[in-house]
Amino acid sequence: MATHRVVILGGGFAGVYTARRLLHHARSLRRQGHELEVHLVNRENYMVFQPMLAEVISGSVGIADTVSPLRRLIRDAFIHMRDIEEIDLAGGTVTLSPGFKPRATVLPFDHLVLAMGNVTDFRGAPGLPEHALPFKTLGDAIALRNHILRLLDEADNETDQELRRQMLTFVVAGGGFSGVEVMAEMHDFVLRIVDGYPHIQRHECKFILIHSRDRILPEVSPELAIYAQKLLAKRGIEIWLNKRLSAASASSAILADGTRVPTRTLVSTVPSNPNPLIESLPLTKDNGRLLAEGTTLVTGTRNIWALGDCARIPLPLLPGQDKPEYAPPTAQHAIREANICADNIVATIRNQPLKLFAFRGLGTLAALGHRRGVAQIMGVKVSGLLAWFIWRTVYWSKLPGWDRKFKVGASWFIDLFFPPDLVQLRLGTTSAVHHEHYEAGQTVFEQGDLGQRMYIIIKGRVEVVQTDAQGEQIVLGSLGPGQYFGEMAIMKRRPRSATVRVVEPLDVLSLEKADFTAMIEHVDAFRAGFEHEAERRAKFTKAAIAAAEAADTAKIAAVASTEPAKVQ
Repeated sequence: MATHRVVILGGGFAGVYTARRLLHHARSLRRQGHELEVHLVNRENYMVFQPMLAEVISGSVGIADTVSPLRRLIRDAFIHMRDIEEIDLAGGTVTLSPGFKPRATVLPFDHLVLAMGNVTDFRGAPGLPEHALPFKTLGDAIALRNHILRLLDEADNETDQELRRQMLTFVVAGGGFSGVEVMAEMHDFVLRIVDGYPHIQRHECKFILIHSRDRILPEVSPELAIYAQKLLAKRGIEIWLNKRLSAASASSAILADGTRVPTRTLVSTVPSNPNPLIESLPLTKDNGRLLAEGTTLVTGTRNIWALGDCARIPLPLLPGQDKPEYAPPTAQHAIREANICADNIVATIRNQPLKLFAFRGLGTLAALGHRRGVAQIMGVKVSGLLAWFIWRTVYWSKLPGWDRKFKVGASWFIDLFFPPDLVQLRLGTTSAVHHEHYEAGQTVFEQGDLGQRMYIIIKGRVEVVQTDAQGEQIVLGSLGPGQYFGEMAIMKRRPRSATVRVVEPLDVLSLEKADFTAMIEHVDAFRAGFEHEAERRAKFTKAAIAAAEAADTAKIAAVASTEPAKVQ
């Protein structure tokens, strides 16, 4: 039985529904002598139902109700919760980051599906990576909710009027679906709970939506966009059109025209760009997205498929149309692209003709908060309460699993009669520096492991051991309090060259690779010190190996001189 391994990168709508469809075909393929092996790679073990993510801010739905566990959605797939280190198209492999064991996982593939979606990319905008809040993942939604609650708690007792104004000014950059829905939900949430803070008045809370075009919601018709603008403005949300966010500081959002908006809350839903891994691939691209054929096969390839936000998939030309249109990056298109992609992978295995993607969409929906929305379905335009009801009904029906449908429905019902919770979930932040303890005989890391951390000894002692090509172990030396190890693999970007074993009970401080790299890149004295130590250790290591080899040679010679000659 021939085995065909399909590796899917990305756990959004496109990736998950491709895996589901492939697993649906697996049984019939098995009867025909083909074993289908489906591997899905994603950082989290769940799929986020993106259309309802904004409702996590206000608690209209439970935090876990907007996500579905991958192991329920694709039971028979191999699921890898890892980052992607490298994609080798020529070699047909994907290298994943290490897990508990510091060794990379290499996945060979027969077919590769690229469905990694877009990322919020703040490159080139000073201060945004440090001070702007992205809104792309469940973690982003929870962080924004916690941030709002913390600001209100602080502002309730703050006497510095300038700082108080900053705390009570909420800015969202980006007037597309995500930006409008985040602003609407945040506005409703703040005004529903602010009465619980006795020293904050409603009129003190200021909301600003910044958009670079001449109207918000470019995805819908001008009539619906204008309705949305007027509705949000009537509620007190300021809409700044033809303005672009260019930078940020801890206390202000800075626009391209030099305007400074004092704020402690800047949510940015733009710019959204393809995953950097997609940019690094030697494949045909259009505006950063992978250019695919109507079959979802990447142009110029035979086994690389692309779909979802990271792909440009052409639609069939209509009569009289010269230039092709491309499928927009929406969930309804991603699900149908996934079905076409999976069917075509199976058709390739069976040597059958491939299908073309031709779905043009059923419409667009957007929630505007306060039980209002806009909808454009099959050419029919709806706004207000009816559009909001349609929005909820459609997306509720699309939730995967009846358990999720029941939980979300119950949350919505409760939200009609009870105020939002004011609970701030302090999930805690992990420090870049960790305190670790090892007992004698344990191994901190082994030769050949990937360098993920460097270590500073507080108490105890370790020995550094290297295994040569013949399998012999050479003790290069020992280290004690105040000394450090593990930095060379990170600086040289290579696997560990030796094993570190604990001789006496050990306490260390360990620093993550990214933080250590940032320090050596930006602090000259820090880098110079480590480079000098690396050179010294390299010389010491060579001397230790030479001494060990000389000792072995002398031992062999001594043994040979004492052994009697063998007589044939």
